[in-house]
Amino acid sequence: MNRICTITIPCLVMLVLASLPARAEDFKPPYLEPSDWTYEGPDGSRHRTTAAKDAKTETVKKMFAAAGVSYPPEQLFFRVFKLENVLEVWAASKSKGPLTHVATYEICYKSGKLGPKRRTGDQQVPEGFYHLDYYNKHSAFYLSMRISYPNRSDKILGHRKPGSAIMIHGNCVSIGCLAMSDERIQELWLMTRTMADRKRKVFVHAFPARDFGKLLANPLYIGHHNFWKNLQEGYEIFMTSRILPRVSIDKKGTYLFREGQ
Repeated sequence: MNRICTITIPCLVMLVLASLPARAEDFKPPYLEPSDWTYEGPDGSRHRTTAAKDAKTETVKKMFAAAGVSYPPEQLFFRVFKLENVLEVWAASKSKGPLTHVATYEICYKSGKLGPKRRTGDQQVPEGFYHLDYYNKHSAFYLSMRISYPNRSDKILGHRKPGSAIMIHGNCVSIGCLAMSDERIQELWLMTRTMADRKRKVFVHAFPARDFGKLLANPLYIGHHNFWKNLQEGYEIFMTSRILPRVSIDKKGTYLFREGQ
């Protein structure tokens, strides 16, 4: 005799819903803290990169899959907030269109204070609009990637010697760079190398803090207010559309923004 299914309608609805993928709006980007693990393997660059691939390829793939973004992505973007001490990873499966917030990384160590970098030796982390322009697997700090500081704005507004070699790197020690723990730099290295290998830029926007209103209301920072108002323009364009703005720089060192793509 045939068995008759006695599942009720409410139960059936629950089963169907449970089988559906999570909605994008339900996704919460993970907050990844520095770890105590340090790379102690062979010093050759091949060994360093192989260690990163072996340890973290599946982790990074799962991270992007959870965010609903293909890996390797078609767009990759880092957003830094100095006061909050974080680096956000944003990405997209398509070469045009809005990005998704994939993860937030706590910065292990940085030097300086709020405000832009203006000269060599000031120990400041830059603020502005950049991209990654060099990858160093021979770094004294395990693995590193260079931010394109100084850009034209920095050269116009800064000292005649504005400094250089601002990196995102491992080892959790830094003067002016953004230091991650070795485990976290493995993950960031894998993400960014998938872009570099395909000749695609990873953009980096570095801000003093998320709350520009609070910064601009603080008289202690009045010397930075005009500069920060300029940064705020680019910040708000992205926050409205989740699309990277097109950035240019005028002869006074002011950032100019157009809607992206």
